[in-house]
Amino acid sequence: MYVLFEESGAFKCGTVLVDNDATLQVENTHGKRIKLKRNHILLNFDSPTAADLLTRAETEAEALEVDFLWEACGDEEFAFEDFAQEYFGHPPGAVEAAAVLLRLHSSPIHFHRKGRGRFRKAPADILQAALAGLEKKRQQSLAIERMRDSLLAGELPPEFDGMLAQLLYQPDRNRLEAKAFEAACIDSGMNAAKLMLHCKALGSSYDFHYGRFLFDHFPDGTDFPAFPPPIAPDDLPLAAVRAFSIDDASTTEIDDAFSVTARDGGGWRVGIHIAAPGLGFERGSALDAIARQRLSTVYMPGNKITMLPDAAVEAFTLQAGRTCPAISLYLDLNPDLSVAAQETCIERIPVEANLRHHDLEPVFNDDTLLHGGPDFPWKKELVLLWELATIMEAGRGKPATNQVQTDYSFAVDWDRADADGPGVVSIGQRLRGSPLDKLVAELMIAANSTWGKRLDEAGVPG
Repeated sequence: MYVLFEESGAFKCGTVLVDNDATLQVENTHGKRIKLKRNHILLNFDSPTAADLLTRAETEAEALEVDFLWEACGDEEFAFEDFAQEYFGHPPGAVEAAAVLLRLHSSPIHFHRKGRGRFRKAPADILQAALAGLEKKRQQSLAIERMRDSLLAGELPPEFDGMLAQLLYQPDRNRLEAKAFEAACIDSGMNAAKLMLHCKALGSSYDFHYGRFLFDHFPDGTDFPAFPPPIAPDDLPLAAVRAFSIDDASTTEIDDAFSVTARDGGGWRVGIHIAAPGLGFERGSALDAIARQRLSTVYMPGNKITMLPDAAVEAFTLQAGRTCPAISLYLDLNPDLSVAAQETCIERIPVEANLRHHDLEPVFNDDTLLHGGPDFPWKKELVLLWELATIMEAGRGKPATNQVQTDYSFAVDWDRADADGPGVVSIGQRLRGSPLDKLVAELMIAANSTWGKRLDEAGVPG
């Protein structure tokens, strides 16, 4: 005699070796002997063999229409053998009974299990909801497959419009688009960025990395909200100076400048002038909110994201040939370059020149300072400021000798392209700790420390 039983969630058959009242010793189809409780037996049969029953039952179960089975059974709980007899119209054979059992067990949406070999048909409303859920999953699977195939073919599915940043940088893996994208990455062997490049959704690796920065730090974009135009005050006193700035060639936001004026009776008046766009808008205004939210301009090779809109920058940048609002720190120097007095002013300054590093460094460096060098515009002012910077550096306890280090500058030519797309990067060397660097750094330190001390004395955070 043979038996059909369930073990570890699977149906198995075996040959009965010993039949006790409460237990049986059974040898399964793999030759392993096991001990079974009688109430674990689902079906006793003599034919076919234990090895053949499930194979034949699975074939016959495939022919049973599950919807018809659901219609044919009553609403009460039932045993599979009883239902098999009702379905076939005669006492079922082992294969028929096992086929019904397998079909009922494989259709949990239509039939709910109530114990070993016992079932109850699902209520109609629950069945319809479950079938609708299955159909939804089927449609979702088809959509995922369609989008994956589109990505593999190098085409961006229309569903991806407006979702590129989220898919690349913070994918929601519950979304179908993310599932399709991940599947396409796996099937293509490409990472997310390369797959987007393959689909021409990204122009270059730069777009990927720049997009990540914007996603993290500018989730609402870099455009500015509407704001009233800044108005540069025209009632500030005009300073009697000739101001000049010192910047890299790529600098367009010129925010600091210097001046040197001879004092009556000897000595000099050195001015450190800082652009003051805050004079063009009031506290609580739209521009004030923008400045407080951004706090700083973001600089990067070949690009930048400004703290203020272009209109505000252009109105207050210390451009040569203009008279610009500024906050100025004046150092009144004795002939020996010691500081006799300080004064802070809010004023307008005439800017006469925007000097550039690449023009100055060949004629203003350690060698020309030591041996004289050729004359050039603003040489006397620069030499005086360098001598003052050297004294300031020593006064801060820093070494008098230049600590020269090689620095590297990065530039991007967006008019050229390479295999990775638009933009060719060039790397240049520049010596840090040069006379120009020392001059600018020490004067900025003087301004920051002076004004910082004033703020502290006034109890103003800053």
